[in-house]
Amino acid sequence: MTEVTEVTEVTDPLTDTVVLPPVGPTGDPATLDARAVSAWFGTHQVLSRVSLTMPAGRVTALIGPSGCGKSTFLRTLNRMHEMIPAARFGGEVLFEGEDIYDPSWRLTDARRRIGMVFQKPNPFPAMSIYDNVVAGLRLTGTKANRREKDVLVEESLSRAGLWKEVRDRLRQPGGALSGGQQQRLCIARALAVRPRVLLMDEPCSALDPTSTRRVEETIQELAGQVTVVIVTHNMQQANRVSQQCAFFLAEQGTPGQIVEAGPTEDIFGSPQDRRTADYVAGRFG
Repeated sequence: MTEVTEVTEVTDPLTDTVVLPPVGPTGDPATLDARAVSAWFGTHQVLSRVSLTMPAGRVTALIGPSGCGKSTFLRTLNRMHEMIPAARFGGEVLFEGEDIYDPSWRLTDARRRIGMVFQKPNPFPAMSIYDNVVAGLRLTGTKANRREKDVLVEESLSRAGLWKEVRDRLRQPGGALSGGQQQRLCIARALAVRPRVLLMDEPCSALDPTSTRRVEETIQELAGQVTVVIVTHNMQQANRVSQQCAFFLAEQGTPGQIVEAGPTEDIFGSPQDRRTADYVAGRFG
């Protein structure tokens, strides 16, 4: 794989688009700090004043039963929540100290710096593997020539643990890959715009055990290179891949809140709240 050197992206003043450097890193992982985040769908409040720091270069797992607001919280972290009709948001999401909801932040800035991988693999089925990886450049207004794209495709597929499996068939449709390969292709596509944070919403829920293991290995390999925030219902997975956990719960029709957050080994080994202990032990949820 081509060696990556330290460079800085620039903006073309004529087109207001980001110009991709010839070869470049994602940049240092960034810290995300959610402060008093609340969220609504119409009049229904699903989150109430959730605060959580997601440290740079670490994997933070969001756990809890269905309906407690984990995925909604994840979507507030790169402003995807606001894409839903009648959705409302309150609070702050600080990216290295800057609020991404501040009017000075363009939506493309948030999406480029804070990438997203969804529950169901969603490659563009008619596009080639190569074109799937570089698709995000156009969506985020990032310019790159052919050589830069070639380097970026290899870099992104390698970081997603897929390069060796597909390097001889880059022009074949992405939809022809297996489910696990499609999910890693989506990870590569997200990495191609060089985010500093990667959000993952139950990325293994639709995968078989072998594919799940490979995606987990990819997450562990990415740790340190990019900040990862993952929603998972799999307690063993949360224990395997994360360094920090946050346990969400919505009780008796109340909005979702964080019951307990801390180092993963503490959440699973010596939780401070009885509800956390019951959940990680499988007594409910």
